[in-house]
Amino acid sequence: MTPAVSVKHLVKRFKKTVALDDVSLDLEAGAVHGLFGHNGAGKTTLMSIVTAQGFATAGEVAVFGQRPHENAAALERMCFIREGQGYPNDARPRDAFKVARMFYPRWDAQLADHLIQALAIPMNGRIRRLSRGQNSAVGVTIGLAARADITFFDEPYLGLDAMARQVFYEAVSASYERDPRTIVLSSHLIDEVANLVANVVVLDHGRVLIDRDRDALLRRAARIIGPAQAVQEFALGREVVFREAMGPYLALTVLGPLSATDRAALIAASLTSETVSLQQLVIHLTRAAQAAQANQVTWAAAAASGSQARPPAAGGSPR
Repeated sequence: MTPAVSVKHLVKRFKKTVALDDVSLDLEAGAVHGLFGHNGAGKTTLMSIVTAQGFATAGEVAVFGQRPHENAAALERMCFIREGQGYPNDARPRDAFKVARMFYPRWDAQLADHLIQALAIPMNGRIRRLSRGQNSAVGVTIGLAARADITFFDEPYLGLDAMARQVFYEAVSASYERDPRTIVLSSHLIDEVANLVANVVVLDHGRVLIDRDRDALLRRAARIIGPAQAVQEFALGREVVFREAMGPYLALTVLGPLSATDRAALIAASLTSETVSLQQLVIHLTRAAQAAQANQVTWAAAAASGSQARPPAAGGSPR
């Protein structure tokens, strides 16, 4: 099956800043993808290029097998909603919805009406005078009601309060269940969207750090808790990505699935194991990758100066 989005060796430079550095990935059609990473990781730049709102320095982009730039057939299959979405100065929510209804042929008027009521959108107020939350409500309503073949949400829901975000998440789930399509959720609130996404993509300094099925990713880690010495003995030979000392007790987040033998050993040593949340796992893997990169830079500098230092041992790939 042709992926909804295919990116090959994508590079984007802004003068001396490399926003995207040889990014290659495929986004499966008909799935909900989570796009995560710290501020400046390259998420918005990637989505802007895929939706033809920006140009790459190098590399290739295809949307359902077609180049999106100057391609009306590809562009009308996509919807890109971002925080601080721009509208004409005098536009009101009712105007924005009217234009969206004309632009997107599969517009879901019933869903739009539901969200307008649930999110209390003031239809006759000027959008530029709305609160941040109300502005966000307009954006997410358009993004969901458009029912585009590919919809990108670049954190427009950050302006919503917790209850309004829950309305949005429930609407995403219900709408996708009725009409499966490709949805990309970019968010810093990873655990809030974790149950919605099937695939996880993490960018770090413009590179793909993780591109993996969510459930498979979560099975890669466990948090081992118990007396410090017993925990350390159990963790021997395993990759540790996070350490928490709690008096005589220790909690280590380790990579690698736990086998039946491992679980028996945990019981025998009076240790407990916990699953790691998606947000914590993404944070730990990102920090581990950054630390490994810093070590490589330090080693390279030492090697250049003639030091006898050895390069750090390579850790397991977070992919």
